[in-house]
Amino acid sequence: MAPIIEFKDYTFKYRAQKEPTLRNINLTVNSGEKVLIVGPSGSGKSTIAHCINGLVPFSFAGESSGTLRVKGEDPAKLGIFGMSKIAGTVLQDTNGQFIGLTVAEDIAFALENDMVPQEEMFDRVGQVAEVVEVQPLLAHAPWELSGGQKQRVSMAGVMVDDVEILLFDEPLANLDPATGKRAIDLIDKISKNKKTTVLIIEHRLEDALYRDVDRIVVVGDGRIVADEKPDVLLAGNVLKEQGIREPLYVTALKHAGCTVAAESMPRHIETMDLEPYKEAVNRWFRTVRYEKPKKTQDCVLSVKDLYFSYTEGNPVLQHIHFDIKKGEMVSIVGKNGAGKSTLAGIICGFLKPTRGQILLNGNDISGLSIRERGEKIGLVMQSPGQMISKPMIYEEVALGLTVRGVPEDEVRERVYRTLKICGLYPFRNWPISALSYGQKKRVTIASILVMDPEILILDEPTAGQDYRHYTDIMEFLKEINETYGITILMITHDMHLMLEYTDRAVVIADGHLLADDTPAKVLTDGAIADKAYLKKTSLYDLAVRCGTGSPSEFVERFIHYERETGEGRMRHGEDTDL
Repeated sequence: MAPIIEFKDYTFKYRAQKEPTLRNINLTVNSGEKVLIVGPSGSGKSTIAHCINGLVPFSFAGESSGTLRVKGEDPAKLGIFGMSKIAGTVLQDTNGQFIGLTVAEDIAFALENDMVPQEEMFDRVGQVAEVVEVQPLLAHAPWELSGGQKQRVSMAGVMVDDVEILLFDEPLANLDPATGKRAIDLIDKISKNKKTTVLIIEHRLEDALYRDVDRIVVVGDGRIVADEKPDVLLAGNVLKEQGIREPLYVTALKHAGCTVAAESMPRHIETMDLEPYKEAVNRWFRTVRYEKPKKTQDCVLSVKDLYFSYTEGNPVLQHIHFDIKKGEMVSIVGKNGAGKSTLAGIICGFLKPTRGQILLNGNDISGLSIRERGEKIGLVMQSPGQMISKPMIYEEVALGLTVRGVPEDEVRERVYRTLKICGLYPFRNWPISALSYGQKKRVTIASILVMDPEILILDEPTAGQDYRHYTDIMEFLKEINETYGITILMITHDMHLMLEYTDRAVVIADGHLLADDTPAKVLTDGAIADKAYLKKTSLYDLAVRCGTGSPSEFVERFIHYERETGEGRMRHGEDTDL
């Protein structure tokens, strides 16, 4: 196969930075290959994509040395428009990619710019819509679509130009597990059927490996740390050394004392040769200590027979009921559009239920205003940008108290105390613009914590974060939960988060409560996983294929072992920029 992408001793430094982001990159991708690129945040993997599609240097100015050729051309000379005919990019935030008022208009945008005759335009839009399975949606507005549908429309918008390279930047970040599987499956079909060269940049390594890739490129500190076949990479220690989360079944095998061999083909748990490891896995399962978590009896939040509709006759939530105990950490999970965020909005008072009750410490809160509820129940949105409204850290954290007329001395005392809890006190006089993403996330949490809430609701607290930052934010939340007794509810698509940090999962599917059980039981129940668009954990397959007995008990012992030994934290080191 002929090379379609070639980096030779390539170095790039953004204009605003002192040090290069990419250092002496040597990377060749052959035509038709499918390559997965992984690495910690800030490692340079997205910059590699920006160099390929021409955003570097035209949108992101800087200095480069060495050579880069894409289909024999220099992107720096061809320009963004020229490169768009060769390489198409599907962004993590698909909303930032929509232009048309309908799906059909959006897909046709590139063709309209090229003045393609209308008859041909209709044909090409129809063909690409069929490939990505959005033909029934052509008359819909993009903002009416689900996350998975939006992603397919974005794919169609770049494929309609018949590009030879497709770049996917964090395609799984905002998708539920089952929709993520379908996205990876679709990318695989396009790669095979159209012989398109595919590059996938993704933090969720195990999910991205749902379908085969030719190679995995590991980027660390601006350099290519590894460029290997998946089996070879999973058998080594590079992922662990770079703070990248290994597939859970690989981690479990290593906990059991196994040395994973490339010959066992560990890229898929379903087809991996487990015969050499069965005895060690069963021995570990029998000997690892396990204690069931102690449950408190005090109920802080009760949701009773809750119904909600945005329009009459179209219920979004029906007969939702569950109790949250004081000091619990609970996951709220389910597919995109299941009603999880709507439920959070009702609890916080942004929406009024059609019928049903919400009790806080046994008292009906239907008569409380949003402000009054906000003093007891805090909501942290997914993106810090959705919440931050002040330029300085102190002002942002103090805002809730200031608008309530709290005396200045008390405001200062409570803000400083909260900033210390959140590890932000040294930055109390800093502008928010100077902070990292993780630090901004902590500012949004601090702005809620300063109100001394009893309950904290977080919407996708770890979306789009690498494993180190994911673990940092979750360890911080675990600390405030355990130290200050704050009850935490997390809306999440991350099954690893659900397993590692919560003892209960409330599962919502199509507006109904599907399950309220331990994460281990939820993620080892195929029927629940299918209905809620979750994904059965690979630990289930490992337990079944090794014959350990109860898969849910195997999963619970694995999670307990990680919590007791601190293995989750050790996999990425203890440093933090939060």
